[in-house]
Amino acid sequence: METLKPKFFEVMKDYSKQQFLKDVISGIIVAIIALPLSIALAIASGVSPECGLYTAIIAGFFISFLGGSRVQIGGPTAAFVVIIYGIVQEYKLDGLIVATILAGIILVIMGLCRFGSLIKYIPYTITTGFTCGIGVSLLVGQIKDFLGLDMGAVPSEFVDKIAAYAKNIKTINTTTLIIGITALAILIVFPYITDKIPASLVAIIITTLIVKFGNLDVSTIGSVFGKLSSKPPLPHLPNVTFKMIQNLISPAFTIALLAGIESLLSCVVSDGMIGDKHNSNAELIGQGIGNIFSGIFGGIPATGAIARTAANVKNGGRTPVAGMVHSVTLLLIVIVLMPTAALIPMTTLAAVLIMVAWNMCDWKAFAGLIKKAPKSDIIVLLGTFFLTVVFDLVVAIEVGVVVSALLFMKRMSEVTDVKSWKYIEEPDVTEGESEKLMSLRKEIRVFEIVGPMFFAAAEQLAVIDSKKYTKVVIIRMRSVPAIDASAMRSLNSLAERAEKKNIQLLFSHVNEQPLQAMKKYGFYDMIGEENFRSDIVDAINYAEQIIG
Repeated sequence: METLKPKFFEVMKDYSKQQFLKDVISGIIVAIIALPLSIALAIASGVSPECGLYTAIIAGFFISFLGGSRVQIGGPTAAFVVIIYGIVQEYKLDGLIVATILAGIILVIMGLCRFGSLIKYIPYTITTGFTCGIGVSLLVGQIKDFLGLDMGAVPSEFVDKIAAYAKNIKTINTTTLIIGITALAILIVFPYITDKIPASLVAIIITTLIVKFGNLDVSTIGSVFGKLSSKPPLPHLPNVTFKMIQNLISPAFTIALLAGIESLLSCVVSDGMIGDKHNSNAELIGQGIGNIFSGIFGGIPATGAIARTAANVKNGGRTPVAGMVHSVTLLLIVIVLMPTAALIPMTTLAAVLIMVAWNMCDWKAFAGLIKKAPKSDIIVLLGTFFLTVVFDLVVAIEVGVVVSALLFMKRMSEVTDVKSWKYIEEPDVTEGESEKLMSLRKEIRVFEIVGPMFFAAAEQLAVIDSKKYTKVVIIRMRSVPAIDASAMRSLNSLAERAEKKNIQLLFSHVNEQPLQAMKKYGFYDMIGEENFRSDIVDAINYAEQIIG
């Protein structure tokens, strides 16, 4: 079983000066990459630019220090934008802080309960559906700033957003649009020139200089949010009410689930890049503590950022020290250079987020699922996607998980079968088994159950019937891996019917879990130990003895 020991304390045993230098360089580079993203994601989430940087500083430090990965970089990501925006619109910043802290507590509990391995059971169709849905919602949310529309606050609901854009479409600022297109072009083209310098940083520098020295009528961070604070993050506890906690439990759980999925996915990707194995439960605890402190210090929800983690690996980072250096570097930038960020055009940040949204939407995988997946998976995929876009992520995940579970149970009930035997010609039968079944006496009936016996398949036992001359019914259970309470109830009903008709029930080759369940429910004692036989041949021999 995995320990809960953070990776930091494991890797420091063999730490060297050479690796420290590599980690410092990588941490600084990753901080430069994280700077514009943290600001842009904060603004898109409906909070001030400082909140995004505080998140990368505080949560990023604790995620690296106490997490279960050597190279994970934590901070704000696009996955949270839609849900954060909705929380801020309804509960303001205090509500977001409460939701962030609650999500952190949930993540810590998940880690302590060793739930790290359970995250993988979230269906791929759900993760693909809501990821593409988030990407579309994020992209639509940038239209106002990208076009420079003269309108009030953007509504939180998708349909309302589209209606508000359509109403104000005539207020497009041509200059703003040109700057946005320029930034977008740089973001698309520059990576083909070199990947040594972040394209987002180049786009911000160039467009900021154009707007500043061209004295252009383009909205900037400063003109929208006023003077930016260069103070370091300080602890702040919100006004909390019990009703607020009740209302925010569901969004907090969604944030925790998203953080867990994205961080562990990032860990898996980075493991393949460096040939290491992350500690999933320690990672969840680190993510939880990071989110708790992010909320306390005025930040927003955070998780492992795949793109920043990959950049860390690519630039030589191999220990949590790189992530900690990334946080310290951002702190220094906030203290020294934060006022300069006020000059950044809003349309440029919108362009950066449009690229993030596009990269989030793996349309190739989405189209591949629609083309090749079973209909049940397509239903889950499209349902999760449209619910994420039209309603919100909380509803999408809840409905997606429930529908997936129901469809899975339906498939399992379809593969569970109860069939009557007269003879057998299977290649894997035991010696003498085929002959025994082919020469069964008419007073003996054999039924085989194939597949798990659970509530959705329990009614299958109703097909076990008897003839007037039947004296013994053998139920072969070698292919039953598990049984639940509903199936036990059906077995009890079967035993009662058999007793009324003076038919003896025998069970052949009962596996461990079903046998333990039968003992626990008292069924084993009711039927009698002697009526549970090791294999079908033994059961038939015993049945013949009963008949005489």
